[in-house]
Amino acid sequence: MITSVIESIHEVPAAEWEHLARPAGLYLSHRWLAGEEEDPTAIRAYALVRDLDGALLAAAPLHLVREEPNDSYRPETVLPEHLRPRVIAGARRGYHNAPLTAPGLDPARRDACLAALRDAVRRFADHHGTTHWWPYLTATAAARLAPLYPRPALHLEDDALIPLPGRSIEDYISSLPSQRRVGVRRERRRFAAAGLDVRRQQLSDCFEDAGVLLAGHQQGHGHDRDGIDAMTGLLKRQAAAMGSEARVVAAYDGHRMTGFCLYYHYGSTTWIRAVALDRDHPAPHLYFNLMYYLPIEDAYARGTSALHAGMTTVEAKRRRGAEVSGLYALVDRDPAGPGGPRVRTARDRGPLPSA
Repeated sequence: MITSVIESIHEVPAAEWEHLARPAGLYLSHRWLAGEEEDPTAIRAYALVRDLDGALLAAAPLHLVREEPNDSYRPETVLPEHLRPRVIAGARRGYHNAPLTAPGLDPARRDACLAALRDAVRRFADHHGTTHWWPYLTATAAARLAPLYPRPALHLEDDALIPLPGRSIEDYISSLPSQRRVGVRRERRRFAAAGLDVRRQQLSDCFEDAGVLLAGHQQGHGHDRDGIDAMTGLLKRQAAAMGSEARVVAAYDGHRMTGFCLYYHYGSTTWIRAVALDRDHPAPHLYFNLMYYLPIEDAYARGTSALHAGMTTVEAKRRRGAEVSGLYALVDRDPAGPGGPRVRTARDRGPLPSA
């Protein structure tokens, strides 16, 4: 196998990258990563593992972080105090991460690819005088990578995925327990009775209105840096990078946007990216319809089979049929110094998620 590190995702043909990325999720897709290269808060590179014929077997984006605006990706916020890696391996956004490996590899070859990938990431971090970590790994990814790392996987959060059986939202509702079926139908009915104008559009057509609502949402949750200019700029960049793939369903009262949901159909999943409401203009069950039921309608229309609802408010997502699994972090050894690399001891070992 041949390992290398390149500077831009554009050095890999999109179809070749997507062969690995499509099963892994939106935030490792070629188009998403190309858009992230415009973000000045990190230097990006990509570790690749190829066979002797040049076929791409494994890959991972690398992010040498200059400044991390998201507290959930700051090592000092989510890792033990003495660990301060500056290189993020894999996805840096979206709270859903995995190393990319080619479909169909047998376990032994896959594990060899992961070891080669780990070594390439480690050399990149060593070159920059730091270490690396994989934040928000899926349980399967954490179990496969954990034998290669000196510390046990650290549980960070839980992640919710709502299966979408059948062919329509009625099939989804019918899959819920009887009491929840009654509740969902009531929430949909009361929202419809409010008479708001529901519009489905591209993000590029509404990023300014959405940016105002998103800034209010972020600041309401204590993120004072996320003002209107910052959030509008972020959504504008995302709209430019993702084009027609960036879909919005929004509720309007006249000309005023009162709430929106930004989402993507990618692979077999519809991925919720952001939801925000105008709290000064409430409507019955506006949040539940924007977060779940309206995107679910579009998911069925697109033919995806699951809604990625993400972290937080996990119990509310369980009540709407979500399957919940853990998200984990793996952190590499301490930087080599006068005492050399840290050696794993029995105390480092602990329970790991199963593959």
